[in-house]
Amino acid sequence: MTECIQVVTTTAQKADAQQIAATLVQRRLAACVQIVGPIESTYRWEGKIETAAEWQCWAKTWRSLYPEVEEAIRQLHPYDQPEILAVAVVAGSRGYLAWLDQEVKRG
Repeated sequence: MTECIQVVTTTAQKADAQQIAATLVQRRLAACVQIVGPIESTYRWEGKIETAAEWQCWAKTWRSLYPEVEEAIRQLHPYDQPEILAVAVVAGSRGYLAWLDQEVKRG
């Protein structure tokens, strides 16, 4: 297993996803943030089942930077309780992980 993680969050607006992506990369908290969407999310919120179109962000970073990544997302995110999940990267190509190491500050 590597120390690399992917942090995922979703937003209702593409512009919010773009702002999160740009900020994480500018602050060197992520080497890359991919924006996917729109996707359809179905979830329970405040006792009701909701369905919404959302944009998903996947940020490539290091496990040690997770607290800073989470804080940056919380500062920028319009949701009261945004999805912020870290997914472990089991393996990665040596070249990609070296590039990530070069582009992201170490926590």
